[in-house]
Amino acid sequence: MPHRTTALRTTALRLAAPVAVLALALTACGGGDDGSGADAKGGATTEATTQASPSPSQPASGGDMAQGESASGKVAEGPGEVTYDVLAQKVEVGTEAEAAKAVADAADAKGKVLATAHIKYTHQGGPALTEGSDVHDGTTVFADGQRGGVLIGAAEDAPGCEDPYDAESWKQGESHVFCETYVIPAGATSVEVHWSEEDGEPYVWKFPQK
Repeated sequence: MPHRTTALRTTALRLAAPVAVLALALTACGGGDDGSGADAKGGATTEATTQASPSPSQPASGGDMAQGESASGKVAEGPGEVTYDVLAQKVEVGTEAEAAKAVADAADAKGKVLATAHIKYTHQGGPALTEGSDVHDGTTVFADGQRGGVLIGAAEDAPGCEDPYDAESWKQGESHVFCETYVIPAGATSVEVHWSEEDGEPYVWKFPQK
């Protein structure tokens, strides 16, 4: 799972939950898409990626998406390559008090809130899945241009969220909603959900905050 592995290479803080121990991986500071899953995994800078023209055999992907607009992308799964329809449905942003309760040391969450993104994935083409899915690995959450810190294991049991590794016998035409919880600065004016194919540019859904 390249996207999640990249995030965990950064400084890690230990978190405590009533049932499980969670890990918060904080990314390095930086604006724009410098920390997007595709860029970080591939080791290429945003500037270099932006200036490079796609080859005829590799059509351009990614870009800003309207709310309610879905993207299409391919993911290498266990049984073979699967085409997915991807839609970021919403982002639920919590309070500083809720973030403080989620961590072992409340000081680690000072000035931070939890942001849980709900993403709907629809199997559009390719073999049926038999042992879960890796489609969610391409998802990251940004706030005001900076990637948040991923909160591992926090969202699978949230209302409306499913565990991607329970998505067995996932056939064409079926949909599942997976969630990603990130820690972002309190008071962020814009939260973005990014999803990208491996080595692809991210599709971006923006959710302005009041």
